[in-house]
Amino acid sequence: MKIKKIMGMIIVLILFLGAGYFLLRRPYQEYSLNLFYMDTYIQIKFDTKKSRDDVKKIKEEVTKIYQDYHELANRYTEYGQNVYYLIHNTSEEEVITVDPKLYELLSYGETAYQESNGLLDINMGCVIDKWKYYRERKEGIPTDEELESCNSVNRLVLLGENQVLNNHPNIDLGAIAKGYATEKVKEYFESVGITSYIINAGGNVVVGTPQNKDYYQVGIEDPNDGSVFKVLKVTNQAVVTSGGYERFYEYEGHKYHHIIDPNTNYPSEYMKSVTIITDDSALADQLSTTLFLMSIEEGKAYIERYPNVEVIWYSNDDEIIMTEGVKKYE
Repeated sequence: MKIKKIMGMIIVLILFLGAGYFLLRRPYQEYSLNLFYMDTYIQIKFDTKKSRDDVKKIKEEVTKIYQDYHELANRYTEYGQNVYYLIHNTSEEEVITVDPKLYELLSYGETAYQESNGLLDINMGCVIDKWKYYRERKEGIPTDEELESCNSVNRLVLLGENQVLNNHPNIDLGAIAKGYATEKVKEYFESVGITSYIINAGGNVVVGTPQNKDYYQVGIEDPNDGSVFKVLKVTNQAVVTSGGYERFYEYEGHKYHHIIDPNTNYPSEYMKSVTIITDDSALADQLSTTLFLMSIEEGKAYIERYPNVEVIWYSNDDEIIMTEGVKKYE
């Protein structure tokens, strides 16, 4: 009887070792996933030795992450207690409870507001709506009265424990939601052992460690003609660009884009684009918007508080200005 047990254990061990050997010998396969969330086409590629069933589950989870944040941050359609609900709900309750993931994202936005000295403001929904109305019609600009009417809109008040004051704040999370969700996808990939990946979420690029080469190449778009003006060699980094050259309209010879300066309630005009390189997609998204809303000189001083962040500015005079550390990515 003991001999049978020992033989059984040996057989199991051989099978286990054989399976392990097979997994080690199995070549990496590249998989891709194309999504459209947060008004953005998202292209994802990743390499893994995992089974097709595992890959299917991974794709489903990645899709769910983007879909969840798309719905939570949506301010035009109600998906449960999301941003639209915060703005338009008819509840008479003084306090409402929101999804923990949304509360975390709102908290992140409020922290970004403090860190940016008020430049990155998720309470700009009313002003953004005014400009969106004219941008979609490609004619006219908001009047001073229209923009000043937004001053009466209540600000978000976080109360802790996933609760917010039910005062109908006009929230817009467009400056942070995409980078935040992409960082969550990166964290998920790493949690399941996928280290070789590239995520391109419309100007938000995040890469891991590539297979069989030293780095990924990420091109930065020239805001003048759509060509690539610089190629970066990166691993385990996020490269995020903000600029006014994609969503804009022209009226009476002037271009009006979608990134609004809260100090003026008008589109910012300090530069054509700014690119952030760092290891956190959410932070890169936050900083690219923040720096786009200040002068390049102010940005140089501001970014000194972030030692692991590099910046490329594309000035209105078509000058390329970079922090010293960008050289290691060229």
